[in-house]
Amino acid sequence: MVGKTRTETETLMTRTFVAIAVVVAALTAGVIAQTTATKALPLDNLGLEHLDIIVPDTAASAKFYSRIFKSALHQQPVRDTQRYFILLGDLPADRQVGYIAIGAAGQRAPAIGHYCTLAKVYDRAGMASALQAAGFGVAAAGPLGMWPDPDKLELQLFQPPAGLVTAAVPSTLAVERDGLLSPRGVDHIMLRVSSLEKSLPYYRLLYGTAAEQPRDKNGRVWFHLARNTRLGLEEAQPGQPPTIAHYTIKVAPFDRRAFEARLKELNARVLPSPDEPDVVRFNDDNGIVVEVRVAE
Repeated sequence: MVGKTRTETETLMTRTFVAIAVVVAALTAGVIAQTTATKALPLDNLGLEHLDIIVPDTAASAKFYSRIFKSALHQQPVRDTQRYFILLGDLPADRQVGYIAIGAAGQRAPAIGHYCTLAKVYDRAGMASALQAAGFGVAAAGPLGMWPDPDKLELQLFQPPAGLVTAAVPSTLAVERDGLLSPRGVDHIMLRVSSLEKSLPYYRLLYGTAAEQPRDKNGRVWFHLARNTRLGLEEAQPGQPPTIAHYTIKVAPFDRRAFEARLKELNARVLPSPDEPDVVRFNDDNGIVVEVRVAE
């Protein structure tokens, strides 16, 4: 058999090198894609930022909360209603402040609509891939970054800069600006889930096992997030639907007796809180459960 010429040999070697390079590039791309999806979760979180409540009369709710919190009130027109914002601190130039958003419920019952966590990096596509790979049927979040958990409880995600939307301006609503509590931000959110067994794998993937704490004496599981904020999970009792059960705002030290008198004046019911003895728990003017506790 006649041997190959030098040119033929060099051509064969070049083709071989090219083929190897293509295979290596494909493998590298696969590894990079997998790594990106993996790094999207758990979130490198920056803590809880805000929450949203939905009510039948946003103005009435804004007036109620203005007598609870010593805070600025902002508003934003949304279709044929006004959306109000109770700021949980002073509004800096970059608008990075937490808040309670008060939106119109429409035909829905009053409720806590969603809560928001900030992340250093919010990789929407990578997060969707990671959730799908883990068996959670989430295609992608909508434009406002809402992610439903296994019980359809909604988390909103942003990466900084976030804060108060620029469309929100100081409110012209006539309110009694005599709130008693100086808010310092969101303390925690309590999620009532249908099954801890079903929900915990999702939240471990979302926030990481390092954030998870052992079950407390009430059977709740807490995830400790950044900026001294927390997310709690409690299992619903038979007949109870999954929901965002309550939210807690951290505040400056206050006169508890004077505050409970204010709640009575507003016809807001003070609720027992043996499970969280350091809070004042009450129903707001729409029956939503709210807690306040002194910031640490």
